[in-house]
Amino acid sequence: MFYNAKNENIKIGDTDCDFISFGTGTENLIMLPGVGDGLKTARGIAVPFAFMYSGFAERFKVYVFSRRNNLPEGFTTADMADDIDEIMAQRGIESAHVFGVSQGGMISQQLAIRHPNRVNKLVLAVTASRSNDIMKEALETWIEMADNDDYAGIMLDTAMRSYTGKYLERGIKMNKLLSMMKPKGYDRFKILCRSCLEHNTYDQLDQIKSPTLIIGADQDMVVSAEASRELQERIPSSELFIYEGYSHGVYEQAKDFNDRVIEYLV
Repeated sequence: MFYNAKNENIKIGDTDCDFISFGTGTENLIMLPGVGDGLKTARGIAVPFAFMYSGFAERFKVYVFSRRNNLPEGFTTADMADDIDEIMAQRGIESAHVFGVSQGGMISQQLAIRHPNRVNKLVLAVTASRSNDIMKEALETWIEMADNDDYAGIMLDTAMRSYTGKYLERGIKMNKLLSMMKPKGYDRFKILCRSCLEHNTYDQLDQIKSPTLIIGADQDMVVSAEASRELQERIPSSELFIYEGYSHGVYEQAKDFNDRVIEYLV
C-alpha cells in the first residue's frame, strides 16, 4: 500500500468518524481540513492524499480526521476539538504535531487551549480566532446557497474566493468537476459554517503554549490576512508568514507551502 495509506472509521459517542492514516515516520502529525469536510468527509481518499502529501508521508505518521458523521445543531469548534482528544485517546496517540487549515485551524486552536498536552508544534493556516466581516460575508453566502440547493454555486464561489492569477482558471474548472458530485444534503456543511461564525478564541490565545507557525495570504477573501496577524499578536511562541499574491487556497496553490510546513515541524 502506498505509504501505508489506510481508510479508517472510529466510533465516537453515538456516531462515528471517518479518517485516513498514512506515512512511514515515527512522529505523529494530525491534519484538520476546513468546512469542505461538511460536504465530503475523508472517506476513501487515503491513497490520493498520501500521494499529494508524500513529503509529509516520508517524515510523519499522518492522520486526517473528519468531523463526526452525525453533527448535532449547535456543535462548536470546541466540541470538535474534544472529539479529536477522544479519538487520540482511543487510538493511543499521546501527542502530535497539529496542522489545521481554515476551520481546521480553529479546531486546532481549541485543541491547544483545551487539551494542551495533546499538541506538540502547531501550524495554523489561513484561519482566524474570531469572525470578521469578510468571514461573515463568505460563510453566509455559502449557507444561503446551501439553503437553495446551489452546490455548483458553492463550488464556483469557493474557487473565486480561494485562488489567484493563472491558478484561478484551473481552480474554477476543478471545482466545476467537483460540482457534479452533489452531496446528499447540506446539514453538516451548514453546521460547520455556523460554528465558524460562532468561533471565538481571541481572549484565550495566550493560553496556547505550543510553538506555533501561522501562515496567511495577503489577498485572503475568506478569513482575511488581518486574521492571521491577529493570531500572531496573541499567541506567545508564534511566528507569522504571509504569502503575497495569494488567497485562501494558498495551501494548494503555493508550490513551497508543504515544504514550509515540514521545515517548521522537523
